[in-house]
Amino acid sequence: MERFMKRHASRIVGSIAGFDRILFRGNLSSICHLGGMDRFLSSLRIRYKEFGEFAKMISNQIRDHAQEFANREGRPYIYLYSSKQSKEDEARAIAERDQISNGLICIFSCVEPCQSFTIRKNAGTKHINLAIGERKCLHLYFYFIDREFGFMHLRLQTWLPLTIQVCINGREWLSRRLTMEGVKYQKLGNCLRWIDDIERAQYLMDELTNRKWSGFLNSLARKVNPWLNPKARVVMRGYYWTVRQCEYATDIMFKDQESLEAIYPRLIRYAIEELGTEDILRFLSRAKRSHFQGEVRSSLQRRGEGLRVRHWVRENSIKMYNKAGNVLRIETTINVPKRFKVRRRTKTGDKEIVRWMEMRKGIVDIRRRVEVSRAANERYLEALAVIGETTPSRKLLDTVSKRVERNGTKHRALRPISPEESRLFQAVMKGEHHIQGIRNEDIRKSLYAECESDPVTRPKAAARTTRLLRLLKAHDLIYRVRTTNYYRVTKKGHDIMGTALRFRETDLALLAA
Repeated sequence: MERFMKRHASRIVGSIAGFDRILFRGNLSSICHLGGMDRFLSSLRIRYKEFGEFAKMISNQIRDHAQEFANREGRPYIYLYSSKQSKEDEARAIAERDQISNGLICIFSCVEPCQSFTIRKNAGTKHINLAIGERKCLHLYFYFIDREFGFMHLRLQTWLPLTIQVCINGREWLSRRLTMEGVKYQKLGNCLRWIDDIERAQYLMDELTNRKWSGFLNSLARKVNPWLNPKARVVMRGYYWTVRQCEYATDIMFKDQESLEAIYPRLIRYAIEELGTEDILRFLSRAKRSHFQGEVRSSLQRRGEGLRVRHWVRENSIKMYNKAGNVLRIETTINVPKRFKVRRRTKTGDKEIVRWMEMRKGIVDIRRRVEVSRAANERYLEALAVIGETTPSRKLLDTVSKRVERNGTKHRALRPISPEESRLFQAVMKGEHHIQGIRNEDIRKSLYAECESDPVTRPKAAARTTRLLRLLKAHDLIYRVRTTNYYRVTKKGHDIMGTALRFRETDLALLAA
């Protein structure tokens, strides 16, 4: 990212990174699964044949509570006949019409599909059983203008297990904090085009990373779900909160629209034509291993503001688009966090250890989500830093085209665009090595695969690989990680090897043009 910022320093006024849209999901953990619901009904002495009436009673109570809430606040309660109707657009229109600046805007009710419980007859035993299945039920959408988060909404499923979703926007929160602190800014939609004090804005944005979310989310849930009241007829435990979807955006603010438009077409062209599978896997912290069976794809879409390029690795994605005229946004969206790792304590027998494990959906791992997303955005911008490069390729390649001496040992010059050196560069620059590092074994298997099954030639291949790694290290293209057998590519190595590989693949017609 630093290279990108330096490359276009004359056009850029600053950058800010932080949450864009966050979608939280709350589950009543004691009843959201089949066994828990079964025990819950048993504790209340509710028979299976009475389940429908019991669930309907709870649903009606929630709906009546929402209508009372709307009447108390003097706001409309509206039933929508189509779930495809844009609720956000309707809510924004109502807020603008009624000049709502704080509090409840409106409540929408709408019948939509959901995962819930039902009673089914077992054909074998002739008994009725509780089962999980998809059905339709009434959902309530509460739209607010919150004191902290501005325009936001909450969605509540009225049929058991009463799943809830809360959607907020980090940029809305930041604009309100900047207003409170007297920092001037320009905002268009949910994008900040200009900020007078960018360092202060980034400091405030980082506060959301360390925020204790459960208190805020639970207070919202208690407003809309009357069954969380300790005095309710049926007392339910509180919600367990997870992050269903998280968008983390890095915004590069250019001086004006013309400054961004001068390079944006080239950025789009490079992203869609040059960034391959291994690059995309590297951005999203995924090594390309033989057992990876997921889908990697890219798409280019024209939006109202311009072109957007998006790359997917299975369910998670990273995208680039222009916003508000002068803002270049790189945004990572994590839908399935288990594709990433987090270090945490766990027990192995009687011993407690710290090791890398799958990232959880719970809000407890939200800091790790930020680390992964921010690193992905920075790697993407680093890859785009070659756009606008004014350095002739000879200035890079000439530096390794002569003999060097390190620690009293002389090493030969490299031949950057020769077939032999290109094979070595390709092996070193594979996407998975950017994550886990480079070992002798990795390069040996790429260059001398035919020797792996021969116990006589394999040691010789390993020795040749060692000499090649020493050669790259002597030219400062790689360095060895201390106390390990791993190597990593240096910044110089990225520049030189990447340039050499692309030079070999460049169409001759383009060079002659």
